[in-house]
Amino acid sequence: MICQKQTHFPASPHTWNLPPHHHNHRHHHQQQPASEQQPPHHQQKPVCTNEQEQPPLVFHFLSDALSRHHTQEVGPNQCCSTAIQTIRAPVDIVWSVVRRFDKPQVYKHFIRSCSLMSGDGRKVGSLREVRVISGLPAVSSTERLELLDDERHVMSFSVVGGDHRLTNYRSITSLHPIPSDDQPGDGESCQDAASGTVVVESYVVDVPPGNTKEDTCVFVDTIVRCNLQSLAQIAENICKRRRP
Repeated sequence: MICQKQTHFPASPHTWNLPPHHHNHRHHHQQQPASEQQPPHHQQKPVCTNEQEQPPLVFHFLSDALSRHHTQEVGPNQCCSTAIQTIRAPVDIVWSVVRRFDKPQVYKHFIRSCSLMSGDGRKVGSLREVRVISGLPAVSSTERLELLDDERHVMSFSVVGGDHRLTNYRSITSLHPIPSDDQPGDGESCQDAASGTVVVESYVVDVPPGNTKEDTCVFVDTIVRCNLQSLAQIAENICKRRRP
């Protein structure tokens, strides 16, 4: 099935942080009042600060990509979600960051360090151990590379071990050039970019004991959101540096 829970994040993200206390505003349909949110194990949930929310864009060309790459089987005790992020940078720049299975911490700032346990990070079956920053209900995660398609710009990994509460987590990320007719028209895109990029990331994960599907999705969605916004900022900065 294709996960029906989808969230779109606009381009040009703003800062994110991990404050000791926070106010969490509603973002489309996925968020609820902060007083009702409880991430797995009732730990403080990381927060993204997006100071200028924009309405979601509808990219009709993504329907085929969602069917092809983001159809995952969801069990009765699992939850799923799909996030969509627009980036004002060409696919090759965004992909150069995403494809680094050995260096997820470049844009995933909740990861403190990463080391390859086996493989070269480019072949299916490669294993990595990531250690996360303090404040999350986890210490480390062992992850397996399931797919790395440089032609179609699709990457997938699964969590196979570690000290955390997100069991059987599987993620798929795909990149798609935005057709010229759908380009953001703010005049700030890179001059060397024929088109911007839409990043789609979906996941399936077990619901930890003592938590609900909604609790789990709110927690994981926030981490995914922060990662994608960080990816957008990094890719757009690379693009800007390439301007003549």
